[in-house]
Amino acid sequence: MATYAEMKEMFDEIRADFRYDHELNGCLNCGICTATCPSAQFYDYSPREIVQLLWTENVEQIYDAMQEKIWACAQCMTCAARCPFKNSPGGLVMIMREVSIRHGMQSAKDVLRPFGRVMLKLITTGNQLSPDMIQPDHFPDWGPNIQKVEGDLRILRKAIPVRTLQTVETAWEVSLKTSVEMYTIWEMTGVLKSLETMDENLFDVIEDFIDEKREDYEDWLESQER
Repeated sequence: MATYAEMKEMFDEIRADFRYDHELNGCLNCGICTATCPSAQFYDYSPREIVQLLWTENVEQIYDAMQEKIWACAQCMTCAARCPFKNSPGGLVMIMREVSIRHGMQSAKDVLRPFGRVMLKLITTGNQLSPDMIQPDHFPDWGPNIQKVEGDLRILRKAIPVRTLQTVETAWEVSLKTSVEMYTIWEMTGVLKSLETMDENLFDVIEDFIDEKREDYEDWLESQER
């Protein structure tokens, strides 16, 4: 359990984020954000609660919400589109998530650990999500349409003439140059640093893979100069 000083430090980081004042403008307590939120229909999550906690600067309850509730948000931003005060609960949740990751909160590690496969897929293929990773049971907030997509997915993919789409293991083919550029962006924006904080073992695997890809790219560049 964090001390009050540690909780206050995290809240101060949230409030100091340049997006904070744009995303939080007050609250009428009308509840339209929660009423239209798809995640609220399936999880113990309320966009209105997030706004109220931050607006009242309830440090301890904000910390409690960062344990689990903020990870239920699907980031669809329906709340932002509907709020008469122009609040963006989804945007506020994103700030809270980033702070929890920077502080290495156990809740963030627990939630993000299953996404290691997604991260590894992204690093190795350049695709964040491949069709074979879509499991209807994992996405109840997607509604019944996900069942239609998943059912005949393999057949549908083979029917598409583009060579890189005839598999469910990757979404599309990404060039070596694009992959290396992507790695550089992740380094410069702190994504890899955040990954190291969350899962050091996965970070080591990915770092080795990135080094190999960069060496391959350098070899390719040299071959083009000959």
